[in-house]
Amino acid sequence: MEALTNFVGDINGIVWGVPMLVLILGAGFFLQVGLKFMPILRVGTGFKLLFAGRESQGDGQISPFNALMTSLSATIGTGNIAGVATAVFLGGPGALFWMWMTALVGMATKYAEAVLAVKYREQDELGNYVGGPMYYIKNGLGAKWAWLGAAFALFGAVAAFGIGNGVQANGVAQVLESNFGLNTSVTGVVLMVLTAAVILGGITRIGAVAGKLVPFMAVAYILAGLLVLLINIGEIGNALSLVFTHAFTPSAAEGGFAGAAVWAAIRFGVARGVFSNEAGLGSAPIAHAAAETKGPVNQGLIAMLGTFIDTIIVCSITGLAIISSGAWTSGESGAALTSAAFELSLPGIGGYLIAIALSIFAFTTILGWSFYGEKCVEFLLGVKSLIPYRVLWIVMIYFGATADLGFIWLLADTLNAMMALPNLIALVLLSPIVFKLTKEFFASGGQSEEPDNTPAE
Repeated sequence: MEALTNFVGDINGIVWGVPMLVLILGAGFFLQVGLKFMPILRVGTGFKLLFAGRESQGDGQISPFNALMTSLSATIGTGNIAGVATAVFLGGPGALFWMWMTALVGMATKYAEAVLAVKYREQDELGNYVGGPMYYIKNGLGAKWAWLGAAFALFGAVAAFGIGNGVQANGVAQVLESNFGLNTSVTGVVLMVLTAAVILGGITRIGAVAGKLVPFMAVAYILAGLLVLLINIGEIGNALSLVFTHAFTPSAAEGGFAGAAVWAAIRFGVARGVFSNEAGLGSAPIAHAAAETKGPVNQGLIAMLGTFIDTIIVCSITGLAIISSGAWTSGESGAALTSAAFELSLPGIGGYLIAIALSIFAFTTILGWSFYGEKCVEFLLGVKSLIPYRVLWIVMIYFGATADLGFIWLLADTLNAMMALPNLIALVLLSPIVFKLTKEFFASGGQSEEPDNTPAE
C-alpha cells in the first residue's frame, strides 16, 4: 500500500505541478484573448442575465439561475476557507494576487465550457438534458475523439467519490467534532439522510435546493467576512499593500510565518485558485448543460460569474480577513488559519462561524458533485446506472465521515487534476466555435442561436 501511495503521490506532483498550471492558465489566456476580453468587460451583462434567469427561458430542466447555483454549490466550499488560507500560509500574501489573476483568465474558460456544454448537449432516454466535456468532445470533435470523452468521464466518476464525497463528509465530521463534540458517526448518518432527501430527486431537486441554500450561505459568509474587515478597517490598506508587494517580491519570515519566495506565491496562488473555482477542470459545464436557457452564449455569460463570485468575491474576503487581522503570521494553516482570523476579530463566535460555514459549504459540494459524478457514470454505463450510483453515493458518505481518507484524498485529488487534460484539449480545438457563436450573439444584439447538436465530421 505504501508503494501505491508513493506512486500516486508522484503522479499527483506532476498533474498538479507547473506544466498543468501553465496549461490551465495558458488555455484560459488564449480564450480570453480570442474573446477580446469579453468575459471581463461583460460582467455586468452576466449579472443582468443571472437576475433574469431565475425563471426558465427555453429547453432544459432547471432555470439558468439554479444551474449556476448548482455549479457554485460544488465550487464554493472548503477551497474558499481552507484553500485560500493554505495559499497564504505557503505563498504569503502575494498568493492572493495570483488567485485573482487565475480567476480573470478562468472566467473565459468557464464561459467557453458552458457555451460548448449547451451547444452540444443531448437528451438521454429519460428525456433529461445531459452535457459537459464528454459530450462536447463526442459531438463537437467527432467519433475519432470519443476515447478522450470516455477518459474524462472515467476520471470524473472516480474523482467525484473522493473530492466531492468522502473528503467533504470527513471535513464536516472533523470540524463538528472539534468545535461541538459531535460524534463522527452521528454526522455521517445525518449527512446521509440529508443527501438522500435531495439527490434521489435528481437535478431538478438538486437545483432547487442549491438555488435557495447557495445564495443564503454565500451572502451570510460574505457579510461575516465584511464584518471582520470592518473591524480591521485600519489594516485594509496595509493588507492590500502586502498582497501587491509580495506578488512580485519575496515575503520575509514573520512570527509563525516561515517566509516565501515569489515563485511560491505564484505556484500556490494559482494552484489553490484553480482548486477553488474549478475553471478548466470541466465539472461546472455538466450542471450548465441542464439549464433552461435561450442558447449557449446566454448560459456562458451566466456561467462565467461562477469564477468571479467564487474567487474575486468570496476568496478575496477570506484572504483579506486573514491578512488584515494579522493571523497570517500565526503559524496556523488551512481552515484553522481562517478560523483564527475570524476568532481574533470576533472573539467567542468567530471560530464557530467558520465551523458552521465549512459544514454547509461541504454539504452543498456533496450535492453538486453527486450530479457531476452521476452524469459521468451515465455517459459510460447508461441511465440504468443512475439509481445504483445514487445509492452508492449516499452509502459512501458515512465511510467518508468516519474513515481515514489519506490515500482516498490523494487519489481523488490526482484524478481531479487529470479531468482537466481532456477538457483543455477540447476547449482549444473547439475554440473557433466559441468565438463564432459569441461574435454572432453580440452582432445580433444579444439574440443567441438555439443549441445545435450536430456532430463534427
